Amino acid sequence: MIKKYTIKENECGYLTKNGRFVKILTAGTYHFLNRSGYLVQITEMKDGVKTFGIPEEILMKDQGFASRVVKAVLPDTSIALRFVNGAFKEVLTKPENLFWNVFEKNEFQLIDMTASRMEDSLPRMYMDLMPARYYKKIVVKDGERGLLYRDGRYEETLETGVYHYWNYGKEVTCKIFNMKLQQVEIAGQEILTADKVGLRINMVCSYRILDPLELVQRVEGVQTLLYTCAQLAAREYVGRFKLDELLEQKEQMGQYILERMKALGKELCVEAASAGIKDIILPGEIREIMNTVLLAEKRAQANMITRREEVASTRSLLNTARLLEENETLRRLKEMEYLEKICDKVGTITINGGKGILEQLGELV
Repeated sequence: MIKKYTIKENECGYLTKNGRFVKILTAGTYHFLNRSGYLVQITEMKDGVKTFGIPEEILMKDQGFASRVVKAVLPDTSIALRFVNGAFKEVLTKPENLFWNVFEKNEFQLIDMTASRMEDSLPRMYMDLMPARYYKKIVVKDGERGLLYRDGRYEETLETGVYHYWNYGKEVTCKIFNMKLQQVEIAGQEILTADKVGLRINMVCSYRILDPLELVQRVEGVQTLLYTCAQLAAREYVGRFKLDELLEQKEQMGQYILERMKALGKELCVEAASAGIKDIILPGEIREIMNTVLLAEKRAQANMITRREEVASTRSLLNTARLLEENETLRRLKEMEYLEKICDKVGTITINGGKGILEQLGELV
């Protein structure tokens, strides 16, 4: 029996006999006897070369094969960009890479990874295409500052921007610090006053970092330290005063806490900006007593206002009576005013006797 092999223009075939490579077959039709031991393995001449298990050294001895492929060998400290017909195709990381170079023109650009910044050896447009294990991308946002470390050693301070560093053969890390005004919430602090009344106080403080490098060298967890400082200052202040005294000086308490935080901030390379008391929460029984006292005070104020208005009204009536008594014309005008009001509400008027209407109405008044 004869077996027929057809190889297209964009293909080639590996001819083997009894498992041993013979040569490369190009486009055409080939016939071999089944019992002859010949076998043809056909592959497309595009992208990476498939060897079907045939050692590359043996294939490269064939001039037809060697003239159709191109090999990229990469040093240990480099990777490569592969371009096909002038356009970017892929990133090569393997030490040896073999490609068909018949219908596609392959070009390679070696990238040295021993440089510190990727910008020194790689165009910006290809940075994000690199395998993530080979580089470190650092984003420093507005209002932030970064401390760059290489193998655990501080190297430089990064301002706002996007940075790419090779991470091959060395460890690149970065600590990002927020340089904006930051807030610390101190909630639900149980504190006793001088008269042994238990309060719950909610506070809020703000601060900003001044020198990140000095900060990391001096302290770990600056926000925790500031929290503890404000907490202790509040306990110290509240313990000095009775409840009534404390309720009248919330602002002084906030100022005291701020001064304590400022003193600590100088050692921590931070600036305490503000401190204030949001809420002072009283126990249930004390709150009821305070509400009762407040209600009594408001009722007393209301009664005082009522009595003051009554006195003013009585005094006004007395003054009016004196004027009417002393001035006959004014009294008659007042009578006529009342008569006018009465007539507006009367439907029918009946006159009896010889007196005039005004006299009779006056008698009614």
